[in-house]
Amino acid sequence: QLQVVESGGGLVQPGGSLRLSCKVSGFTADGYGVAWFRQAPGKEREGISCVSSSGNSINYADSVRGRFTISRDDAENTVDLQMTGLKPDDTAVYYCAATIGITTLIGELYDVWGQGTQVTVSS
Repeated sequence: QLQVVESGGGLVQPGGSLRLSCKVSGFTADGYGVAWFRQAPGKEREGISCVSSSGNSINYADSVRGRFTISRDDAENTVDLQMTGLKPDDTAVYYCAATIGITTLIGELYDVWGQGTQVTVSS
């Protein structure tokens, strides 16, 4: 069964850091690409970062570039999102999604989604 499960959300002060983790199961170790998305209340879903199956192609949305870093560990079947310099505007539910197809920041191209993890940036 194809599945992804997010973890690591929480409450953090502005300027702080959090690390989200996405555990992937049911796919072959290097046969999937992963992206992180987020959705804030009243806003559209935003693709923020993705990494290809090989790990050689990584992309970031302008809103997080330079602050967030995506990485994958195929031995553990995890894809992490290290978030630094967090701002109140980063408050959202963060979702991990996986695909065996092309890895992009377009949510409609992803086959398997997690349940989401809440990130709240507030003082």
